[in-house]
Order: sequence, then C-alpha cells, then structure tokens
Amino acid sequence: MAAGDTDERIAALQQAIATPDEATVAFIRAMADDAVKIAGGKAIVVKDDKGLDPVTGSEVPVPADAEDIVNNNRMRGEFDAALASLQLLSADVAERRAAIDALKEETDEARLPLIEKALAAEQDPGLKRRLEAIRARMQIGSGDPARRLEAANQLAESGNPATRTVLLEQLRNEQDPQARAAMQAALKRVEDRLQWGERLAALFSGISLGSILLLVALGLAITYGLMGVINMAHGELMMIGAYATYVMQGLFQKYLPGAFDWYLVAAVPVAFCASALMGAVLERGVIRFLYGRPLETLLATWGISLMLQQLVRTVFGAQNVGVENPAWMSGGVQLMDNLQLPWNRLVIVAFAFAVLAGVAFLISKTRLGLFVRGVTQNRPIASCMGVNTARVDTYAFALGSGIAGLAGCALSQVGNVGPDLGQSYIVDAFMVVVLGGVGQLAGTVYAALGLGVLNKFLEGWTGAVLAKIAVLVFIIIFIQKRPQGIFAVKGRAAD
Repeated sequence: MAAGDTDERIAALQQAIATPDEATVAFIRAMADDAVKIAGGKAIVVKDDKGLDPVTGSEVPVPADAEDIVNNNRMRGEFDAALASLQLLSADVAERRAAIDALKEETDEARLPLIEKALAAEQDPGLKRRLEAIRARMQIGSGDPARRLEAANQLAESGNPATRTVLLEQLRNEQDPQARAAMQAALKRVEDRLQWGERLAALFSGISLGSILLLVALGLAITYGLMGVINMAHGELMMIGAYATYVMQGLFQKYLPGAFDWYLVAAVPVAFCASALMGAVLERGVIRFLYGRPLETLLATWGISLMLQQLVRTVFGAQNVGVENPAWMSGGVQLMDNLQLPWNRLVIVAFAFAVLAGVAFLISKTRLGLFVRGVTQNRPIASCMGVNTARVDTYAFALGSGIAGLAGCALSQVGNVGPDLGQSYIVDAFMVVVLGGVGQLAGTVYAALGLGVLNKFLEGWTGAVLAKIAVLVFIIIFIQKRPQGIFAVKGRAAD
C-alpha cells in the first residue's frame, strides 16, 4: 500500500479492507495523513516524531534516508473511500451514516465484500436500504447478467441523480435483453422521481422568494398602501436593517464570542429600531411637508435613497460585507435525494409569516392600528375626534420602515450585504403591493407568494431574464384588466 505502482497499491488496499483489523485501519489512516515513510523497503509510521512498526506497533528508529510516501489525487481518493468503507462497521450510527453519505455514489465492485458485511450487521432499516442501493450500483456493472438484472430492479427505487448516470452508462454497453429492459424501466422510474424532486424544489424556491418579497412589501404596504406615500427610499431602509445585523454580528464576535449563535436574535430588534428611527426622521424632516403631492414625494425620497447609499459607502465601504448564518441555521432538511430544504430559507419563511401575523394584529386589534386606519380613511374626521394625526403619521411611517429593516435582517442571511441591496427589491415590492390591492395585507400575501412561485417555475423553462419579463407582462395585463388589484377596497372607503 505504501510504495509501487498506483494500481498495485490500490489492489493491496482493497485486499486489506476486505478483512480489516485494528492495525490495518490505523495504517490506512496514517497513509491518508501522510504520516508514513519508506526506508529499506519497509514502511514506518511516524507519530509524535517517533517511528512505529505498522504491524507490531513497537517503536523503531527512523533512518535519516527515509523517504516520504507520494500519494497522487487518485490514491488519496482511494484512502478516503477506504476509511469511509471501514466506518460502515462502526458501532456509532452517526459514523455509519456519514460513511454511507461518503459512499453513496460509489460503483467499484471491489468493495462489495465490505458492503455485504456491513449489510449483514446493519440493524437500522433506513441505513440498510441505503446500503442496498449502494450494493446495487456496484453490481450493475457485474459480469453476471442475473446480478445486473437484480441490481436494475433495486435501483428503480432510487431517487439519487448519480443512479441515473450509472444506468445510462451501463445501458450503452448492455447486451442482455432482460437486463436491458429492466434498466430502461428503472431509468424511467428514477427520472420520474427526480422530476418530482425538481418540481418540489422549484415550489419551495418560489415560496422562499415569495416570503422575501412579502417581508419587503409589508412595510411598503403600510407607507404606500395605507399612507399613499411613494417611498423610493424603502430599499435603503432595508439596507439599514441589513447593516444593523452586520454590526451586531461584529459586536458578538468581539465581545460575546461564546454566544455568537444568538447574535441574530439580538439583531432582529436592533434592525427594526434602526430602520424605524431613520423612517421617523425622514417623515418628520421631509415627508410630512409633501403629503398629497406624490410626484414631489417620489423625487424627494429618491434623492434620500442616493444619500443613504453614499452614507453607507462612507461608513462601511463600497464592497459587500458578509453576514454569517448561526450554526442552527446551517444545513437543511433532506426530503429526497435531490431535494434539500435549507434551514436558513425555512427560518426566513417562518419569520415572514410571523411578521405578517404581528402586523395584521397591530393594524386590526390595537389602538395604534385603529388610529392609523382612521387617519388614512378620513383625516379631517379623525382630527375632529381628537386623534393627533401628525403623530400617527410618524408612528405609521416608522412602523413601515421598521418592517423594511426586518426584511433587510432576513435578506442578510441569504446573500451578501452591500450599498445596492435595496435596489434589487424595490421594484418587485411595488409590483407586489399594486398587484395585491393598495392597502390590502391579504392581497400583499397572495401577490408575493404567487409572484415568487410563478417566477421560479418560469425560470425553469425560460431562464431568469425571460421569466422576469414574463412576470412583468403578466402584471401589466392584470392591472389593465383589474386596476384595483386582487383585493379591492369595499364600502365608503373606496370612494
């Protein structure tokens, strides 16, 4: 295993792992770690600057002319695969699962004896099924047609993309009619299962994109839908929330490294407050003088957006900054071989609906929500009833801005944070609000999720650019036919 031709070394390695003992496993691990030297035709394991005999484990001198072993990439891959194969016999379920993950695309028939041994000892039903699938992939290239036929029937239940590749390669050379028919049937079933995985993946991607659009559009549904303010700086308020998350990450890394995984929990209220405070300053300083003048509001907030972008470039630099996911948001849920739901996306979907529930409760069930609805429907009458309309305007605008900050906090978990972050979503957010019906939270939900799913399914057929154009054309046609959006305002408020 230590010296000679690569094919000879691999053959020796496979012979050794067929009936492994502790010394063999230790030697293979040392080979993989480049901790073996050759001297006088003998292998010496070097550990803690001491030489050890790989057979007896006794200490031996390391000659000055001892040479390091040379492992090419192929040999390193064989050592890694061998170590993974040996883990199949571990008493720890987690180690056996990791070994199966490492061997899930293995097709080398030389490892069949070890797989058979692991199958005989495996008690976990799920791991046993996966081992049977690995064995079938190894047997599909067997010289025995009966074994190839049996392997094809087993592989028909697989949903692994690698299985499709194995079946296609074998079909090119298959001569036995029965085995060929079984492989063709197995290939069709595998492709059907993979297509379902792709459809479900597109659906989840659409829901994920829709939840992000929902978060972005919720704040706009208040500032534009309820207050009638065309706020072109809404994207920059999201950007402030994202940078607030980045700042909290830095503070936790420096002062609370042991609690780093919880920085995101602290960043949520900070992002909301930072954006809400900026929104309140904008409303009191600029926007309150422009109510009822939509064109001037649009121009003023566009200018403010440019100023905020430049402010961020001055403070944080023009380059994007990275925000790390906490450990509990890493990885994902594996539903199918070609379908994994990332935890960060799942958390954002849940977070979006939690924010939606909070906004709906605030608008419909609280005193502030009552005041906001009263002022937006009839400002003079609300003022006559003793409502401080100027204060309500500030609160409502700050609320919409704070929700934009929450959207920025969520977006920081799925991509880089930069000065141009808000520009990527502001147009889509306006489309969501208009499509759903101005001032209608339910319409915002349907429009966001609908556009997200529609966009992802169209991307699979036409590509990202054409999908974007198709969605825009759909919205234009829809607004032409139904200007009031999905949900229209009813009653005297509509007048």
